[in-house]
Amino acid sequence: MSQIKAGAMEKGMFILEKDTPYLVVEREFVNPGKGSSFVRIKLKNQRTGAALKITHKSQDNIEEIDVEEQSCQYLYTDGENFVFMNNETFDQFEVLCEAMENEKWFLMEGDTYKIMRWGEETLGLKLPPKIDMVVTEAEEGVRGDTVQGASKLVKVGTGLQIKVPIFIKQGETIRINTDTKEYQERINK
Repeated sequence: MSQIKAGAMEKGMFILEKDTPYLVVEREFVNPGKGSSFVRIKLKNQRTGAALKITHKSQDNIEEIDVEEQSCQYLYTDGENFVFMNNETFDQFEVLCEAMENEKWFLMEGDTYKIMRWGEETLGLKLPPKIDMVVTEAEEGVRGDTVQGASKLVKVGTGLQIKVPIFIKQGETIRINTDTKEYQERINK
């Protein structure tokens, strides 16, 4: 662990706040006309997934956590936990499903992901910006529905429902933005 000034914090950093590891989700630097500058921070608790909004003076000392990125294979879920295996040591470990509310929609059994670990504790999963997934359920587009930007809901293999253009069919592969969970494009394979 190392000490940094609150003003030097950046989105994506892991910090220790009240002995709990947090991910910096949003950061806003404020320099008022009078008084000292401060930083508004939105944090995500890496143990529970809960959000926390705090304010620090820009000169406050913050503990930054040294996080190790490990390549791990997603094996399965038992309902409460996701089970991963480290690709180098073959050690298996569990991560609470609650702590990965956003990421769970992109976990495919057998795929490899970058896991952020702090000692024995898993702090998060680094998803690529876009992921290709197969449409498992799709209603047929209504014939003659040619309204500009017409869309429908489809479901991909992980259960994620997403709005797509009406021409997307079951069995097709689509590219999804992992931050916004929005359709990007159809992939022709």
